[in-house]
Amino acid sequence: MRMYSLIAIIVLCITFPVQAENTTDLPSGTYTLDKSHASLVFSVSHLGFTDYTMTFDSFDATLELDSAQLEKSSLRATINPLSLDLPSPPEGFTDTIVNDEHWLNAKVFPEITFTSRRVELTNEKTVNVHGDLEILGIRKPVVLEAVFNGGYKGHPMDPNARIGFSASGTFKRSDFGMTYGLPEPGTTMGVGDDINVMIEAEFTGPPLQEAE
Repeated sequence: MRMYSLIAIIVLCITFPVQAENTTDLPSGTYTLDKSHASLVFSVSHLGFTDYTMTFDSFDATLELDSAQLEKSSLRATINPLSLDLPSPPEGFTDTIVNDEHWLNAKVFPEITFTSRRVELTNEKTVNVHGDLEILGIRKPVVLEAVFNGGYKGHPMDPNARIGFSASGTFKRSDFGMTYGLPEPGTTMGVGDDINVMIEAEFTGPPLQEAE
């Protein structure tokens, strides 16, 4: 049994496709978010003492990849504000942040969206994704700095193309009308204006036979 297991491992290693060094090594097409390998984290200053970190647990994204001309690619993402996850919140605090009109007001605005407008190449593995972020019905331009981490056309255990990115960006909550609790000018005593976003995302694309 151990011999068969060893042989299977060796075969998989031999047949494992070469990891894509650049997006040009991957097939163009529609890539959907692999939600089991993705995270959406954001942080905000609390009194200037710490960066309070939170996550959204329910979100989705679709990437239209043009591997030959990456700047022609596009991205659309949606977030369910009801999925806000806070670390050890006081009783009722999460509900307040999610539903209060001063904050996410999710009963009135049940979706947060990001839609890319253009992709700017900064080097062979990094891009700036310029897009529109919509929160509370207000749409503002935001730039995400994204890093291509790798991918492949397919694998015996995963027949679809796969691509992975890390991305980050910053926006001001006051731009979207969320001004409650902002520090007085010249102080940090409050909840900061800058929202820092950190994204890890893998996308699955066309099947291997379509890519070849």
